[in-house]
Amino acid sequence: MSVEKPTKCEQKDVEDVEDVATVAKASVDKSRNICKYWMTDNCVHGDLCQNLHSWFYGDGFSTLAKLHEHNKAITGIALPTGSNKLISGSTDGTVRAWDCNTGRCVHMIHLNSPVTSLISEGPWIFAGVKNAVKAWNIQTGADVTLDGPKGQILSLNVGNDILLAGAEDGVIYAWRCSFESPFKMVATLSGHSKAVVCLAIGCHKMLYSGSMDHSIKVWDLDTLQCTMTLNGHTDVVTSLICWDNFLLSASSDRTVNVWVCTEEGTLEVTYTHTHEIAVLGMYGMTDAEAKPILFCSCKDNSVRMFLERGRLFTRQEVRSFGIGPGGLFFTGDGTGLLNVWKWLEEPKVPT
Repeated sequence: MSVEKPTKCEQKDVEDVEDVATVAKASVDKSRNICKYWMTDNCVHGDLCQNLHSWFYGDGFSTLAKLHEHNKAITGIALPTGSNKLISGSTDGTVRAWDCNTGRCVHMIHLNSPVTSLISEGPWIFAGVKNAVKAWNIQTGADVTLDGPKGQILSLNVGNDILLAGAEDGVIYAWRCSFESPFKMVATLSGHSKAVVCLAIGCHKMLYSGSMDHSIKVWDLDTLQCTMTLNGHTDVVTSLICWDNFLLSASSDRTVNVWVCTEEGTLEVTYTHTHEIAVLGMYGMTDAEAKPILFCSCKDNSVRMFLERGRLFTRQEVRSFGIGPGGLFFTGDGTGLLNVWKWLEEPKVPT
């Protein structure tokens, strides 16, 4: 039987799929666990304990600071353009600004409503609350309330100069924005039957939305029309990431899917990993050597870095993640703790 040799383009696609699948597969590898007694200062074994007495392990990063002013889950972390402030939103109903040099909270806004999503785009900060999106411009001082949504705003994103908000009623609300003039609602994207939990912007001006109705919908950002529905999960779609030409989706059904575009223009699952626990969020960044790293926040109060880069542990689940300049990254957990981390230029030598 003769086999035709794949073209360079085909071969690269195969290699790319294998790379993404390898990263996803690595999430199953078990590693060391934190000592639950040490977490409450009750471990009697001391240094002889077989479990970790540390909030993290890994040889390529270190913790810089712990910022603990919020008293409930941190649901969004952002670094606005042209600012030296780190912004965080929480279900305690506040948005806080932190001085990046001192680590101190320098400003706080009370919204009298849980903040369930937060992003920044240019000089604008957007916070999702109940029945509205709050917006602030750090350069002009403008303060805008975008009304119209129904229920809690669970996800936010910006693509093609459009602010997109996924709401509890299953609708995605869209505002056209020049980021200078007032925002104007241009569409409501209906299709999901339950709350829209996550939004991701991909190549070719596509929007992907994950929902509690177990589906992923694909939208054309030029026409704001739904082009296809993906039914690869059996429970809530908790997180979406666009990685090169691939779409990664995580679900409460304990699976992570890697989707790839076919010649027919559809998306198909090329790899599925069944995890031992649910993945709540996926985040991507590069380390000090510009190597891509996939972070997975899991329901066991840990964040795993693949491939085999380490693990972070928290008292409650990590609900938000942010990326800063110079190798900085941030995590926010269910207790309101905001951790500041940094990739090392040279990995630590194990002792």
